[in-house]
Amino acid sequence: METIAVLTSGGDAPGMNAAIRAVVKVCAARGIRVLGVEGGYEGLIDGKMTPLTRPTRKGFVPTRAVQDHGNTGGTFLGSARSKRFMTPEGRAEAEQTLRGFGVGGLVVIGGNGSLTGARYLSEETGFPTVGIPATIDNDVGCTASAIGVDTALNTIVEACDRISDTAAAFKRAFIVEVMGRHSGYLATTAAVATAADAVLLPSHDRSADEVVETTSALIRAAFAADRDKSRVLIMKAEGMDVPASLLARRLEEALEDTEIDVRATVLGHVQRGGAPSSFDRMIAGRMGLIAVEALLAGQSGVGVVWQATVEGGNETSDPQLRTFSLADILAETEAMNDGTSPVVEWRKQRMEAIQGVLAL
Repeated sequence: METIAVLTSGGDAPGMNAAIRAVVKVCAARGIRVLGVEGGYEGLIDGKMTPLTRPTRKGFVPTRAVQDHGNTGGTFLGSARSKRFMTPEGRAEAEQTLRGFGVGGLVVIGGNGSLTGARYLSEETGFPTVGIPATIDNDVGCTASAIGVDTALNTIVEACDRISDTAAAFKRAFIVEVMGRHSGYLATTAAVATAADAVLLPSHDRSADEVVETTSALIRAAFAADRDKSRVLIMKAEGMDVPASLLARRLEEALEDTEIDVRATVLGHVQRGGAPSSFDRMIAGRMGLIAVEALLAGQSGVGVVWQATVEGGNETSDPQLRTFSLADILAETEAMNDGTSPVVEWRKQRMEAIQGVLAL
């Protein structure tokens, strides 16, 4: 294989650039040229390719762009949604573009939608494709973590520490909404890390009235005179239907007989930005290496996972990494989304077990 292409797709995640750098450096060390696809699958169809290696007398070396952006957040290749790629005709056009540039294999870095595209490209056209999970939501099946999760959690924890400072000054209650789509992983993990008083998850499946009733009771108990508590912090997953601002207003109404103020903060896209943590850089580098090795070994339609959460998959040169078929990864992803995965059930049980501890 003389040329490999790499693209990032879907929502950006800190560490994507580190994964690109890893793919490029591993390929350059093996004398393989790398092309970067600008603008995700949309750019792939349009043939927006940029060299990520440059030739020298001894082979290839990474370009300056790869070296400059490897430790930064976002993705210097850019990302975009592509309706055209969602059709068989669009994927066939993308395959022809890859062949036209002399590309022998493709590495796709992204979340569920991106890996779905990689699967169909491989299955429909036979083009060698390997996926690397990168999403702050941590909702990709089979992998204990995706690139970007650790950085997002660190960002949430830092923000909540700052919020706790100001909340304690006025003895206020804060609702902090974090990203995660239908997954409550960020909210759950951040709640434990910040010693939050409660966490509101999509899986709780409570009505707005029930949420207000139970949460207002918790706030009352937390600020009771014998508790000597200076702030209340409640973590809310964005997949939990009641908007944070509406919840804060309703809680203030429920607590109008007290002097307790309730505020809402939606962290939003700040969770996506910033330089990746050392952990995200580390797994990005190791996943990039295994992705290239998988392509060179003739694998296609597979994804690289970190500390597999299910049985199966194929061993790699890295004991912490395995490859699974993208079909299996996406099937487990669906099971996680509908709650039938043992992983989700385990997380739910752990959260239920710790809910009483959080409020202490």
